[in-house]
Amino acid sequence: MSGLDDREKGYENKYAHDQEIEFKANARRNKLLGLWAAEKMGLEGDAAAEYAKSVVIADFEEAGDDDVFRKVRADFDAKGVELSDHLLRKEMDELLAKARQQIQSEG
Repeated sequence: MSGLDDREKGYENKYAHDQEIEFKANARRNKLLGLWAAEKMGLEGDAAAEYAKSVVIADFEEAGDDDVFRKVRADFDAKGVELSDHLLRKEMDELLAKARQQIQSEG
């Protein structure tokens, strides 16, 4: 049974590793999204960095991406940034792919 136990442990370790990578990728995507959105809203320097941080924090409100989407959408609306929901979600998807690629190249 030792072989089966080892295999099961290996799968558990891989799953835990994959979950950690996905968490890091989402956090990185949110930071990249925050910096991108800050630029769209005319924020620079420390203000842009603080905004990016607020986007990362917004992701802890609920599972999934809707909390991040709602925050950026509301901030864009408040600042008069015109961008469709479709393009915002597309940017989120593209930045997630970029974040995953960055994390894989680091590891």
